[in-house]
Amino acid sequence: MSDTDYEALRTAFTASVSHELRTPLARLQALLETAELPGADLHALLRQAGEEVVEMTELVDDILFLSELEQEREVVALGVTEAAPVLRDVVSGLSERAELAGLRLRLEIEDEAVEIPLRRRMLRLVVENLLENAIRYAGEGATCTVTLARVEGGTLLEVADDGTGAPDEDVPRLFERFFRSDRARTTRGTGLGLAIVKHVIESAGGSVEARGGRGRGLDIRCVLPD
Repeated sequence: MSDTDYEALRTAFTASVSHELRTPLARLQALLETAELPGADLHALLRQAGEEVVEMTELVDDILFLSELEQEREVVALGVTEAAPVLRDVVSGLSERAELAGLRLRLEIEDEAVEIPLRRRMLRLVVENLLENAIRYAGEGATCTVTLARVEGGTLLEVADDGTGAPDEDVPRLFERFFRSDRARTTRGTGLGLAIVKHVIESAGGSVEARGGRGRGLDIRCVLPD
């Protein structure tokens, strides 16, 4: 990448970050102004303000982490991890949130002995981000299936739901930083989760692909080398 290209990328990224931070900051300012009005419910307003601070903190954390990944400060593929216990742990940990969102989680492990060329923390991060994406956007009544299987040339880690999906033209863009399809724009989230997944998987020599469309759910397939 030339210096000119890098500068253009840095400028665009800075502009995107600034834009993403403006929304929670504007909501936080509105909450604080409302708190000064007579009869304001201070307890409720403080709770909402806290939620905005949490959202901003998560956004900053994701931005810093993605920056570390891109600068190779965070080693992704260092040894291998037995995948099944990690998947079970993540699914169990997110089951309550999924239930509250009306989403059913299923886990299909075809081979208990499968190992993935990712550090445990990186594998956990990938699965958490994929499931949290489904919890936010699949919709009530949907089922999300996490699959671990051996395939030709490597190992498949797939998270697929039969929910509302995204417009066909948006599916190829889901891994872009801060990109949100129609429904996602009205939902909380940093817009970086899938970008982080893509970077981690590709840094480990794997590939990631999104399939689906409006009313056809979303299927994210990650294939990692043996």
